[in-house]
Amino acid sequence: MDHGRELKWTRMLRTSSSERFLGTRGGADAAGVEVHFLPGGQVAGTVILLEAARWKDEEFPALLRSFDDEFLPGVDIDAGGLSFTVVVGRVVGNFKGETTPA
Repeated sequence: MDHGRELKWTRMLRTSSSERFLGTRGGADAAGVEVHFLPGGQVAGTVILLEAARWKDEEFPALLRSFDDEFLPGVDIDAGGLSFTVVVGRVVGNFKGETTPA
């Protein structure tokens, strides 16, 4: 089963040099991807696969290629212009600094 094709990706954040995506499957969060556009046309990404989605190691290559094909047409993982670090884990929370009134 190719879970990469089952994911629905939503762009959560975009800057001039990076993007963040959330992948959902069956209405539940399953993966997050952060990509950074580097000088020379290189792209480096971090993929966070959520434990609750029960990813299998053999699914990673299809997921990475699917994401590459859909969102990164200018680079190719097989040609060496794109690299990913893959992490499996769980979300612990969202943290934001407190602002102090002036």
